[in-house]
Amino acid sequence: MNRHLILLTLTASVAAQPAWAQRAQVTPYIEASQVLVADLGDGGDVLTYSTLGAGFDASVETRRVQVQVSYQYERRFAYDADLADDDIHSGLARANVVVAPGVTIEGGAIATRTRADVRGDALNTQQGNVRNVSQVFSGYVGPSIATHIGPAFANAAYRFGYTKVEEPNGTGVAPGAAPLDLYDDSKVHVATASVGVKAGTVLPVGVSVSGSYTREDAGQLDQRFEGKYARGDVVVPVARAVALTAGVGYEQIEVSQRDALRNAAGQPVRDGAGRFVTDPASPRRIAYDLDGVFWDAGVIWRPSRRTFLEARYGRRYDSDSFTGSFSYEMGAGSGIQVGVYDSVQTFGQQLNGTLSRLPTSFNTTTDPFGNEFSGCIYGTTGAAAGGCLNNVFASSVTSAFRARGITAVAVRNRGGKTLGLGGGYSRRTFLAPSEGGSALIDGSFDESFYAQLFGSSDVGANGQLSTSLLASYYNSSLGEDGIFGWGANAAYTHQFGRLGATASLGMFGFERDGDSSASAQALLGLRYGF
Repeated sequence: MNRHLILLTLTASVAAQPAWAQRAQVTPYIEASQVLVADLGDGGDVLTYSTLGAGFDASVETRRVQVQVSYQYERRFAYDADLADDDIHSGLARANVVVAPGVTIEGGAIATRTRADVRGDALNTQQGNVRNVSQVFSGYVGPSIATHIGPAFANAAYRFGYTKVEEPNGTGVAPGAAPLDLYDDSKVHVATASVGVKAGTVLPVGVSVSGSYTREDAGQLDQRFEGKYARGDVVVPVARAVALTAGVGYEQIEVSQRDALRNAAGQPVRDGAGRFVTDPASPRRIAYDLDGVFWDAGVIWRPSRRTFLEARYGRRYDSDSFTGSFSYEMGAGSGIQVGVYDSVQTFGQQLNGTLSRLPTSFNTTTDPFGNEFSGCIYGTTGAAAGGCLNNVFASSVTSAFRARGITAVAVRNRGGKTLGLGGGYSRRTFLAPSEGGSALIDGSFDESFYAQLFGSSDVGANGQLSTSLLASYYNSSLGEDGIFGWGANAAYTHQFGRLGATASLGMFGFERDGDSSASAQALLGLRYGF
């Protein structure tokens, strides 16, 4: 798949509809910047280089169409051999299009950079000679149907997703460490359906039945994920705005892959990108095989249209399971969203799923240092506060995993000012065959903590000031020490008609036992919008 096609498909569909185009705002631009990066360690280098970039911002918002796309391509030009030339793609697209009553086409795409090796350096900035990063492209599209059959509601949806990760640069892992499988690409199909009645329509309680089927095929080691489940739920109102809920279901999940090809010395063969070469003659090895009943129960609280809380406890994946969500719309442009999750999935599935929950109207920043779309995304309305991708980009590992954690976002948009706060915790327990190229990671886990603060404000009629703070901590059971990453930056942009000028300063670094790094960065840039 052409990497640019993912981000351009949604925009092309908008341009093809004259009725939509009349209300569209599309701003293409070109820009040039001069960057200085100073290593703050003893004897650290000072690097200067130039960048040229092009991109566009587009949005459409009508009664039936909500689309926003932000994309930029940047090329770095080094003055000497101390800095490698680099190409950076950064973009986010989200779209909901109502094509008929009850029928919606939904899609999304992202281009950003991810942490590559679960044991390696922390990713906080894209300037200078950064390590342990890979360019990632991902997108999804599919229809959904919501209708009624008499007093019953009926919903169905299908989603196709594709994810591609390019090979990383140096990771910061010790040269003698055993290699891990590197993510290549995957295609995933997800189909869901549900039917039921709400409390008080036919019965005094609400009843629903739902099911899902997931199939993913990954390029690395021919990995295959197949999962299906069916469940029934009941909702029992017990007081004003309060209900008890419970559900029981049956599921099957199987994850399998082939072995890596071995050389005469018995070592895994790797290609030029560092990925394992798949042995086509090897048998399929089971990484995870689950077949059984699960259940959960909890409480639902909805005191108003602006506030919702659901918390559940149950038994799933042969252990205790906690899930839940909370949302609070404080005003037209301000809100809070919290999610607690527990699921067995993969990098591609988790990225597509998180992308589908992001708002169709989001804030873009003037931060030229940070990797804008790899952290928390803040919405422009209180009803869709946003979401965080930090847990997804903890590393782009191929193996399936059980993911548990919590993520939270709060945003306030008012009077030309935006304040966003996001953070969370994630734990992934990896599932791989006990033999073959991925055996090293089987049963291991990693943890990540992350927090991010963003603020921006209009300054006069033509200026904007923005700042961000970020921190993260990664820890892995594979033997590497935990790594703490941090960063801070501020940027001011002033518009002179179609020409915009940006000045930015930032500091970024990471620390772990025996290894640390810190750098100061400065940037001057010009952007011309057409």
